[in-house]
Amino acid sequence: MLVDRNSVRNAFASYVSNYDPSNPRIALKIAHTHRVANLCDHVAPKDKDLAWLCGMLHDIGRFEQVRVYNTFNDAASVPHAALGVDVLFGNADPNGPQIRMFVADTSEDKLIRTVIATHSDYRLPLHIDERTRMHCNVLRDADKIDIIKVNRICPLQDIYGVSEEDMSNSDLSDEVEQIFYEHRTIPRGVRRHPADVLVGHICFAWELVHPQSVSILMEQGYLDQMLNMKFANKATDQRFRRMASHMRKELACSAKQ
Repeated sequence: MLVDRNSVRNAFASYVSNYDPSNPRIALKIAHTHRVANLCDHVAPKDKDLAWLCGMLHDIGRFEQVRVYNTFNDAASVPHAALGVDVLFGNADPNGPQIRMFVADTSEDKLIRTVIATHSDYRLPLHIDERTRMHCNVLRDADKIDIIKVNRICPLQDIYGVSEEDMSNSDLSDEVEQIFYEHRTIPRGVRRHPADVLVGHICFAWELVHPQSVSILMEQGYLDQMLNMKFANKATDQRFRRMASHMRKELACSAKQ
């Protein structure tokens, strides 16, 4: 598939120009999109242009989500991945399907639709072909890596909708702690406190698929910064210290293998 990256960048800039750049959530998603696309390019073992394109398109639904609902919380608004598919291939945009703004070639529409539709799913569907699964995992890895980075470079209010004080005083759910020690990502339905969401993002490290993704995550150092966080809530702080120590040991062992 032929992808003109400059043309895609220009089309993306044109699309997001319809939204308020002074809104920190809009600015956050613009920057996140470009970083995820670049990460896809580095992580993908093949089809790098297609992987990069999926990165550029993966959060296209976030902009309408913020405009209409002013939140990134899918549960409190609409699933952003499904909205993105509707923007690109359906009728969410009054000007019609937007996919042809970005690429004229229709040969990979089915793959692109699947990759975007599933990028925030807890688990990928079982019955997808090997090539599509590879692209799904490339995007999911890249998205997770950058979400961890965003946790350290953006204000908590912009990410979680809570203050630093709320996070510092947060409780931590027993179920979230249990899933952490099972080395799994945290389903959205069990996250009840701000610290639960934070741990959910940390747990992205457990399920990165591509070895290059793990290397990038460790080199960036943002995960280690998250593991250094401290809480005014003493019970949460003690539990989080133990969890951080456990993850560091496990990742160090994995790196030696």
